[in-house]
Amino acid sequence: MRLRGWLWKGIALMLLDPKAGVLVQGITGREASRMVEDSLAYGSNIVAGVTPGKGGQRVHGIPVYDTVAAAVEKHRATISIISVPPPAVLDAALESFDAGMQLCLIMTERVPQLDTSKLLFAAHRTGCTVIGPNSLGLIRPGITKLGTIGGRVDNVRRSFMPGHVAVLSRSGGMTSEISSYLTSRGVGQSIAIGVGGDAIVGSNFTELIERLENDPATDAVVIYGEPGGAAEEQLAARLKGKLSRLRIVAFLSGRFVDDLEGVRFGHAGVIVEGGRGSVRGKVKALREAGVFVAETFEEILEGLKRDA
Repeated sequence: MRLRGWLWKGIALMLLDPKAGVLVQGITGREASRMVEDSLAYGSNIVAGVTPGKGGQRVHGIPVYDTVAAAVEKHRATISIISVPPPAVLDAALESFDAGMQLCLIMTERVPQLDTSKLLFAAHRTGCTVIGPNSLGLIRPGITKLGTIGGRVDNVRRSFMPGHVAVLSRSGGMTSEISSYLTSRGVGQSIAIGVGGDAIVGSNFTELIERLENDPATDAVVIYGEPGGAAEEQLAARLKGKLSRLRIVAFLSGRFVDDLEGVRFGHAGVIVEGGRGSVRGKVKALREAGVFVAETFEEILEGLKRDA
């Protein structure tokens, strides 16, 4: 199968090798414990958890350690999921980088921006790819998933199906909504990623699409954007300078926010000031870069059918 062929040729692309060991920092927390239960049911290879002071416990059969180093020594994990309180995220991330993590998903929201900047600098230095903060996770449908993306495992199986369209979204909920809509129309996904709703995140649309350029399993990308930030404009600038082989379709919400100066909605990154980050400006930039901007979910399908 084409998808399986990609899996072994391009493991490093998104680092979602189903054989790679995953550890969960904050595993004894209620949200993390439920996430582990659903992830195991979906087939994710969670091998260890870390909660300082609770080493020796088990969560859904997964051993808990006091430190990431101890967990890695025993289980050789290369992927970390961080689900700890905001003040603890920086230390947790630095600990995972020091232990050689290759991919780090930060689910926690309301992480101080200075802490995010510090951990992203450290991640770049160590070569770790960061998704989030404030991300529900990512999934290769039918292969593996990280985080709470899609909700409980039964909902995940209904909402996602293997295919060749990547879904990238600033909203975790809309990652699932768009994927579920595509699935209901017979369009499967190669990967779906909640990039995170904070103003500063580890991997943005541009960086992820550049990786997907080399992914034979992906033919097209659907991005979901919101007011605030410059991720969509940055993607438009990149596409103006270098065309993509992928069909790219964008769906942006929150157009009413354009007229509400200085007001913040929902995600920490959803703020429009001085005309910066407006949906109107994002739509204009994307269309000028050749991106099909859908006004409705139905138009997403229309965009996917058009030639790149």
